[in-house]
Amino acid sequence: MPPPYIKTIREEIYYEYAKLISRSAFNSRIEYGLVINKMKELKDGKISISDTIREWQKEQQLPRECVYCGSRNDLTTDHLIPKNRGGDDSADNLVIACTHCNSSRGNKGVFEWLGLEKKDKLHRLVAGKYLKQLLKIHEAAGTLDIPKTELNKLCNKCPLPDVCERWGTVGEMTCFCLESILPVS
Repeated sequence: MPPPYIKTIREEIYYEYAKLISRSAFNSRIEYGLVINKMKELKDGKISISDTIREWQKEQQLPRECVYCGSRNDLTTDHLIPKNRGGDDSADNLVIACTHCNSSRGNKGVFEWLGLEKKDKLHRLVAGKYLKQLLKIHEAAGTLDIPKTELNKLCNKCPLPDVCERWGTVGEMTCFCLESILPVS
């Protein structure tokens, strides 16, 4: 759960991205002092989310295995934002996944599928790509700066109320709010 000072969707995205920076710097550990610092730097424009080319270059160095479970068998291409939820076929939206993970996830959002306990174990490059996609979608929808005091604007349209009920996060700002903008078909 994000700390109480996270007030908007934009800040939630920056918070999640700052945790990725920490995981990268501290061998998969989240050091919250660094997270707070990097989040402020993102918010103030002192640093920015990695660009597409840099991420693509790093992604090419990864072993050819499922980004979710590490399997090297029955590999497929998975859309981070499923096509039927508005995703496209761009490299920014594609990852390698095994058939089992790809079909298990179906058209769920990555956070919805992994849940709160496993989402911070997602490979840093994959999570970064996903957050960039969500940032782009929220920016296009004009929902980046919705304050958590007005979350009902998202909650009322959210196709995933059962997810928040299952995790006990109804009315709270979480990573699930980031996926609330994705239509369900």
